[in-house]
Amino acid sequence: MIQQARGVGLRVLHVMAGARVGGAEAFFERLLPALARAGLEQRAVIRRHAARAARLEAAGVPVVELAFGQRLDFATRPALRREVRAFRPDLVLGWMSRAARLFPLGEIPHVARLGGYYDLKYYRGCDHLIGNTPDLVDDFLCRGWPRQRAHYLPNFVTAERMPPLERSELATPAGAPLLLGLGRLHRDKGFDLLLGALQKLPDAWLWLAGEGPETRRLGRLAAELSVASRARFLGWRDDVPALMAAAQVVVAPSRREPFGNVVVEAWAQGRPVVAAAAVGPRALIDHGETGLLVPLEDRDALAEAVRRLLGDPALAARLAGGGAAAYEAEFTEQAVVQRYLGLFERLTGVPAPGTRSAAASREGLH
Repeated sequence: MIQQARGVGLRVLHVMAGARVGGAEAFFERLLPALARAGLEQRAVIRRHAARAARLEAAGVPVVELAFGQRLDFATRPALRREVRAFRPDLVLGWMSRAARLFPLGEIPHVARLGGYYDLKYYRGCDHLIGNTPDLVDDFLCRGWPRQRAHYLPNFVTAERMPPLERSELATPAGAPLLLGLGRLHRDKGFDLLLGALQKLPDAWLWLAGEGPETRRLGRLAAELSVASRARFLGWRDDVPALMAAAQVVVAPSRREPFGNVVVEAWAQGRPVVAAAAVGPRALIDHGETGLLVPLEDRDALAEAVRRLLGDPALAARLAGGGAAAYEAEFTEQAVVQRYLGLFERLTGVPAPGTRSAAASREGLH
């Protein structure tokens, strides 16, 4: 247990009961180190995951690992209460419904961050909800959540660049047009549609990075479509910038996508993107300016949009430039971190690092 005397700065306790990999988990591992770099005092209580704990500790975020088990787990709730008493946070931020179901834990503002259209019955113990898209926030309101307790805070992705991954490492010809797909291998992500589009692009190759329940089915489908020789299944990767740098077009074929991290990742890495018009990508992309949108469930349109970009380098470059500008305007680490800190300050009344209130408090101490 972490023992520490109560100081004067804002303190946030994060509670994450997520999976080994996933979009929310990846953002959790981006946001907490970014908040630490901004000067926020925070702690993380996570489901047991040694590698995740090590990464957060290395970034300056102290971690406690708990079981977060099923109904017969009688240890997690009291252990979490002990951490709350020891750390004395001003705000608790819950990630995933299993964490939120443990609220309330005393007279502390409880906030949950949602990245999907989940049943709000799991969040009844929360005082506030964060949605990472405007549409998610609208969904909260449509289901009766009070407007003053619903907040939109987008995700951010890193703009760090890496040298392109050598294609030879993945048995991919140096001169072939290369497409990149990223995400959990789940039906919602539409990667079966992407394999269908690849069949209609006989000169193109595909790198597909991710893990999930569709892994085997997608492998079988690639063989059935006779594209297995041009498709590489990479598993979960930590070198996305290197993959982006090697590819010509990033494709997001999701049937269902509340936000669309891959779109913003492509923008941050200066790559043109083709996306199915699910809610998230449709809200992000200005068609013809920051990317190309195609109808849902339409592999022919997906293939045609990719073919258009591969055949028109000037258009691809213009869309990549438009996406980079959109990224800089709203989705950088600095922009999103300041929005989180501003919300924490509003909900607690405690000055957050880097805000005007914090600066005024520091001046008052001298």
